[in-house]
Amino acid sequence: MITYCSTRGGKLKVTASQAILQGLAPDGGLFVPDHVPALDVTLKDLAAMDYREVAYEVMKLLLTDFTEEELRSCIAAAYDDKFDTEEIAPLAESSDAYFLELYHGATIAFKDMALSILPHLMTTAARKNDVDRTIVILTATSGDTGKAALAGFADVPGTRIIVFYPKDGVSSIQERQMVTQKGDNTCVVGIRGNFDDAQSEVKRIFGNEELKKRMAEKGFAFSSANSINIGRLIPQVVYYFKAYADLLKSGVIREGDPVNFTVPTGNFGDILAGYLAILMGLPVRKLICPSNTNNILTDFLSTGVYDKNRDFYTTVSPSMDILISSNLERLLYEAADRDGGLIRTWMDQLKE
Repeated sequence: MITYCSTRGGKLKVTASQAILQGLAPDGGLFVPDHVPALDVTLKDLAAMDYREVAYEVMKLLLTDFTEEELRSCIAAAYDDKFDTEEIAPLAESSDAYFLELYHGATIAFKDMALSILPHLMTTAARKNDVDRTIVILTATSGDTGKAALAGFADVPGTRIIVFYPKDGVSSIQERQMVTQKGDNTCVVGIRGNFDDAQSEVKRIFGNEELKKRMAEKGFAFSSANSINIGRLIPQVVYYFKAYADLLKSGVIREGDPVNFTVPTGNFGDILAGYLAILMGLPVRKLICPSNTNNILTDFLSTGVYDKNRDFYTTVSPSMDILISSNLERLLYEAADRDGGLIRTWMDQLKE
C-alpha cells in the first residue's frame, strides 16, 4: 500500500484517504506518495478504454486504500452527463498540434476534471476513517477553481465550503459565477489582495492549531479543494494518459513515441500532474511551462532563483496571476532527493 508523507520531512505517514481529508500536512508541507508506481497496463490497453476506465487504471495505483468498488463509484458519479460531450476530454487537431479540451464540465473550466470527483473521494474518505465531523473546505482561487469547487461541493452532505478570491483579480464572469452559486453549504469571500495573499492566509489557517482545536470542539475539520490537496492533483494525472492513448488509437503516434505537453501554468498543479504521469511511465519528451507577465516560474527555471519580491500584474489570464506556485514544492522535493529538511528551509526562506 502506498502511504503519503510531507514534503517538509517528519515521520508522519498517512493513507491516501487520510491525506485527502487533511489537505495539508500538519507541518505545512504538501502530501506526496512514498513512491510513484508504474502503470501496470500497456498504453495500447489504455487506447481501447473510455475515460472512466483510464481513470480507474491510473488512480487505483495512487489511491491504494480505496476499494475497487469505492473508486469506481466515485469515478462514475464524477464523469457523467454533467459533461456536455460524449467523450469526457476530447482531442482537437489544429495546425499540426492537438488541443485537449478540458472545458466541457459544469463550469467550463479545466478544474472541473478534478473537482467533479474530489467531493466523492472526500466523502468516501470520511466514511472510511469514521470521521463524524463536518468537513470545512477552505479554498483560495485565482478564478477557475472557485466556481468549480463550489459547484462540486454544493449541498454535499457533511461538507461546507468557503472560497476566498481576490476582489479585483478575477474576471467579471468568474466573480458572477461564484457569487451566484446555489447551495446551503457554500460561502464566497472577496479579499483585498491577490491570489497569493488568499492562498497564504488559507495555509496560515491550516497551521493554526488553536483554531483547529476550537473547530474540532464545535464538530468541524478543515480540508482544501486546491491542488495542494493530493485528491485534487491525482485525478489530473488521468487526462495526460488519456490524451496519449487517443493519439495512439488514432494512429498519430506509435506506442512508446514521446510527445510534448504545453501547459499554461500558475499554481503549478496541472503541469505537476503531467510530471507524475512521466514518473508512472508516460513517454513524454518535454513538459513546456508557459507563463504570462507574472513570469516567476520562467525566471526560476531559467536562473534557479525564486524571488517573490517583484511586481504583480493583473492580466486577462487570472489563473496564471500567481507569484507563489504551491505545487512547485512537490517538484523541488523530488529534485532534492526527497530531503524534507532542505525543502522546509527553502520554504521558510521564501516565506520570510
